[in-house]
Amino acid sequence: MNKFPVLVSVPHGGTEIPEELAGRLCLSAKDQFEDGDAFTREIYGIQNDVLAYVEGNIARAYVDLNRDISDRPPNNPDGVVKTMTCLGKPIYHSGQELDDGLIESLLEKYYQPYHQSILQKINSQDDLRLMLDCHTMEAIGPEISPDRGKARPKFCLGSNKGVSCSLELAERMAHCLKIAFGLNAEDVVIDKPFSGGYITRNYGNKSIPCMQIEMSRIFYLSSPWYDSNKLTVDPNRLKLLQSNFLKTLALFFN
Repeated sequence: MNKFPVLVSVPHGGTEIPEELAGRLCLSAKDQFEDGDAFTREIYGIQNDVLAYVEGNIARAYVDLNRDISDRPPNNPDGVVKTMTCLGKPIYHSGQELDDGLIESLLEKYYQPYHQSILQKINSQDDLRLMLDCHTMEAIGPEISPDRGKARPKFCLGSNKGVSCSLELAERMAHCLKIAFGLNAEDVVIDKPFSGGYITRNYGNKSIPCMQIEMSRIFYLSSPWYDSNKLTVDPNRLKLLQSNFLKTLALFFN
């Protein structure tokens, strides 16, 4: 079977808690769950079907792989390392926040290898035609977002306003998503509310185009598939979403 000529990046699906942070954290399991892109490794984990694949293991609350390495607190509490979750929950006990040495250690152990892997795969796969940075998003904009309180589309494709990938490519992907997922025209938008994070901006069109995909969590973190007490999702639902993602790529490269 021919593999799709795509590099798939899944930076926010990790759940690992660094052992270096033992005793410092005040997050509940639910807080950590809600801060990340839960189940994105299951939805977008098509490593056997694409030429290249990279996924993060560390939970987003502790190291955000989709940030510039210089984007840090206090200037940005939601930067590459964080002081609070995207929903405004404090991450560390008072007096137990990260010092500079621990920050550098976490970045060296978790952040740098992710980006080194992306570069290695881009440079070693001559047949790659596209990179997809894959995420999920809250169905309603959270408090810290510019679109707070507003209903979001089913999918948002980030092209960095045509810089990281052409708008023509983004529009083609939007068309394929609508067909594969059975969506209406207004369900898939480009560059609103997200035009692309650090990974999309940093790697896009340096050698291959890069597009950010944001899928609404209403597809799976909602009734009847989601158990909010156990923080679990019906695995058959996740398999269906992955199947539809594969259909999208098949249509795109047809």
